[in-house]
Amino acid sequence: MDGVHDLGGTEGFGPLPIEEEELVFHHDWEARVMAMRMLMGAWRKWNLDAGRHSVELLPPADYLSLTYYEKWLASLVNLSVGAGLLSREEVASGRANATPKATPPIDADGFRALMAKGRPSGREVNTAPAHAPGDRVRCNSFSHSGHTRLPRYVRGRVGEIILYHGAHVLPDASSKMIGEAPEHLYTVRFLATDLWGPDADPNHSVTADLWESYIEPA
Repeated sequence: MDGVHDLGGTEGFGPLPIEEEELVFHHDWEARVMAMRMLMGAWRKWNLDAGRHSVELLPPADYLSLTYYEKWLASLVNLSVGAGLLSREEVASGRANATPKATPPIDADGFRALMAKGRPSGREVNTAPAHAPGDRVRCNSFSHSGHTRLPRYVRGRVGEIILYHGAHVLPDASSKMIGEAPEHLYTVRFLATDLWGPDADPNHSVTADLWESYIEPA
């Protein structure tokens, strides 16, 4: 989708702050938000891509003003209410209502095991990749209202494939909870001048991991 979250190449937001020896968490509550996000996700009412899309769907003013983990918390509330795991009234009051409590699908040991191995997105497919490293490809210009990993600033642009990663779950389908629809995945390098014109530094480039349906031969 084209939203305020897709800021690549957009001017006026100033330089990115870079912290030396950046901390994993700046406040204790950030760690708790991450834990809640992971534990609530264990109910399997949504997946990683649907979770990402829930952040993209935050109101633009909220997205631009909230910190990273504040976005996580706001979108977690929306996901949990939408899945029927809790209500807006419970969130506002900080108290559970009288409905029967369900047993969480994962305990502390299970959570540690999940964090250690993650959920790999690589899949086996029966089709051969249509492209290979060294190929020049053009990104599609399409956009849709759902989640996609095709940035707005590379649409219609030409780049060179530099890596092939095998087949992986397609975020556009996965975020809708309609299946995985795995596709071949490539890393494509774009020259800065091809993205932003002759004023860009000719020594700079941008790489993006793009699924096969995002690109075509140039």
